[in-house]
Amino acid sequence: MPLKSAAGICKWYPVYTHPRSEKKAYEALIKKGVEAYLPLQRQLKQWSDRKKWVEEPFIKSYLFVRIKEHEQTEVLMTKGIARFIYFSGRITSMPDRQLNELKLLIASPYELEVTEQDLQPGENIVIKAGPLKGLKGEIISYRSQKQLALRLENLGYSIIVHVSASLIDRF
Repeated sequence: MPLKSAAGICKWYPVYTHPRSEKKAYEALIKKGVEAYLPLQRQLKQWSDRKKWVEEPFIKSYLFVRIKEHEQTEVLMTKGIARFIYFSGRITSMPDRQLNELKLLIASPYELEVTEQDLQPGENIVIKAGPLKGLKGEIISYRSQKQLALRLENLGYSIIVHVSASLIDRF
């Protein structure tokens, strides 16, 4: 029985963009018909004369594309795209589950924080109530609060979600 070719399967790939080019690169990919996801977060920006709410990329210089392996060159030829992310010498892909969890986090009312700090593994937990119910992660001690840290595999970042300890269970 022949093995199914991986070239025909769509996967999510994290893509590194040129600095401050995330939105333009995202729009260019959409115009090309490429399925892309750019997680944005509302932030209050302060200028010398005013304050304004703006949509900023959640993870600077990153966006995600869902493509077949043979479409990687087309993505790289898009203005604003710098390169794919490599892990152990190969272009890394992410499971659909991970992108769905990221979308859930972005849509949640919780305060989120992205850190490049490599968080040390702690107790494995699951959120037992609220809009993030069922989400699994690791507990870390940070600024003397209990917080849930979700590690995005193969991306080099961790996402810290501020949640009450009463909303989590060990597993």
